[in-house]
Amino acid sequence: MARTSLAGRAGFAASSDDIASFSRNFTVEATFPSESEIAGLAAEVPAGTRLYLSCPPNHSPDALVPLAAATRAAGLEPVPHLTARAYTDTAMVDRVLGDLVREAGVSEVLVLAGDRDEVAGPFEGALGLIETDLLQKHGIREVNISGYPDGHAKLDDDLLRRALMGKIEALTKRNLPFNITTQFCFDAYPVLGWLRWLRGEGIKAPVRIGVAGPTTMRSLLKFAMRCGVRASLKGALNPKALQLFSEAAPDLVIRGVAEAEDRDALGPISIHYFSFGGLVKTGQWGMAAANGRIEFTGEGFKIVK
Repeated sequence: MARTSLAGRAGFAASSDDIASFSRNFTVEATFPSESEIAGLAAEVPAGTRLYLSCPPNHSPDALVPLAAATRAAGLEPVPHLTARAYTDTAMVDRVLGDLVREAGVSEVLVLAGDRDEVAGPFEGALGLIETDLLQKHGIREVNISGYPDGHAKLDDDLLRRALMGKIEALTKRNLPFNITTQFCFDAYPVLGWLRWLRGEGIKAPVRIGVAGPTTMRSLLKFAMRCGVRASLKGALNPKALQLFSEAAPDLVIRGVAEAEDRDALGPISIHYFSFGGLVKTGQWGMAAANGRIEFTGEGFKIVK
């Protein structure tokens, strides 16, 4: 059944091949995974798959260096978060970046402000860190910046969009290739609206759409409340969206975007899984979708063993 309410392509329904094509080249994110978890993911996904490594406010950015090294040793591509508000000064950014490059061969990072109320140093947000020019100094070849299709609990949408355009301008000025990696969302509707706005602004950069990997309803709601995905939380009260919670998987978002009427005009997009339910489980689910091992159910789909 086509999702005409979200996609607007009357009479179109994605095939398993469509879902597989859209689901390939996915990326995964984790917060301080163990070496055994990293190895477990590496056993499930293609070599070189990007593993994003997030750094919560109660940890020093230095703690990401051994994790990035373990990720590299497992045959995966480490993409550490550079949380600007956690750095005490420019010298600290210089040191941590140097360690990441030297010890883990890092060439791609995600630069963001960081979920931290108190700023540890001079950087209020990602833009300030980008403007240090330390990314180029250390040979970073690709920069991820954050996008918020579903809004932010503490910032209004206009401010978020102005901040995004400011980062894009700074990266373009420095000839630094970039992509946009979004927060996780439960519903395709805000994702599609935000993508159409972005492309309408002339931004052609790749977008990695954040979704919550397979997990429990309790975990999903906990992380949603923490991350402030407000529109999707409202959507969760919709009976159609409850399917997501009962199945605890991102199939509604993936199928909703794949069936968009203007899918081809949305530019290069891929899936970015937040591994709330565990790295191995996320990797297995992502690979099943990428291989078309699915069965359509209502407006979503389920994985077939």
